[in-house]
Amino acid sequence: MRIAIVLPPGGLFAADQPNSIETVIRTLAAEAGKDEVLKVFCDEGAQTHGDLPMHVVPKAGDRHAQLVEALEAFAPDIIEFHQHTISAAKLAKHFPNAVRLLYRHNDVKPPRNPFHRWRYARRHKAFDGLIFVSEASRDAFVAAYPAFTDRAFAVRNPINADLWSASPEERERLILFAGRAIPEKGLDLLCEALPEVLNRHPNWRAVLYLGDWHKHVGWGGPHVKRMLARTDQVTTRPNAPLADVREDMKTAAIAVVPSVWAEPLGLAALEAHAAGAALVSSGRGGLREVSGPHAVYVEPLTAQSLTEAIEGLINAPKRRLDLARAGQAHVMKTHTPAARAAELSALRRRLLDARRAG
Repeated sequence: MRIAIVLPPGGLFAADQPNSIETVIRTLAAEAGKDEVLKVFCDEGAQTHGDLPMHVVPKAGDRHAQLVEALEAFAPDIIEFHQHTISAAKLAKHFPNAVRLLYRHNDVKPPRNPFHRWRYARRHKAFDGLIFVSEASRDAFVAAYPAFTDRAFAVRNPINADLWSASPEERERLILFAGRAIPEKGLDLLCEALPEVLNRHPNWRAVLYLGDWHKHVGWGGPHVKRMLARTDQVTTRPNAPLADVREDMKTAAIAVVPSVWAEPLGLAALEAHAAGAALVSSGRGGLREVSGPHAVYVEPLTAQSLTEAIEGLINAPKRRLDLARAGQAHVMKTHTPAARAAELSALRRRLLDARRAG
């Protein structure tokens, strides 16, 4: 199977600072089947892409036309478009003989009116399959667009646990958050909760890894500023490399994923478990598919309940350790790259065989 993996507009596939979509692609590609010939199509701008076969679209010129030409030259059996429905649907029309998949890494918004329903359905008809990163995301899509039930599939995100794994036993008194500085991630709630927790526990500290800070400082900046005025036990790391997140996660006693929205799956939660941290989670969307019973779930999700959940783990070191051990074992057994890549390979093969038989 010749498989083209097409990143959304602006997707650079940078090896040094990958976003969550690119991390998932890279992790699955490393476990691709022997009969799968992969090539990644991305935009120009990264310093290094790693060792996968690549086609880089130059910034100059018509992106759509250049992608059509490059894909025609590759002649894929399967084209796997990631995330951006509008550009993917436009490209998919040029390749009626290929199996065309749309890989969604977040939820599809439900239609606001009949016109939106018609327009979104028209775009989705361009694809032979729609892949979601959790059963929760797939179910939400099918509820909004029941006509696409037979085309909708779930392949949960994997994690290369070996890159993250560290012993849960010896941990620093550190609370860690890693996510984009946007309202959906619950950063405002955390900024309100942390000073109250840390002022009562002066031997603890926190670090906030704030992704895409240059884009979201307008919203996130005031929340962070108010927090830092109330405590000197928090360090902020805007736009830090993934390697730095990984090293701190391996030492943190507690990780927090306070997402307000329904997370499609929650890569930060996977990483926290794999690294051996105890997890405080909102449990929204696919987060419970990540953690099972091995997280402290905050409900209702408020700054006060978040304070209580974090402080509960600080004050219960044995419970904290038991939770960290169980969460790590769960992720290493359930969310392995080999298992998830095998699911994706089987789905690709099934859809390709159905196309050839048809």
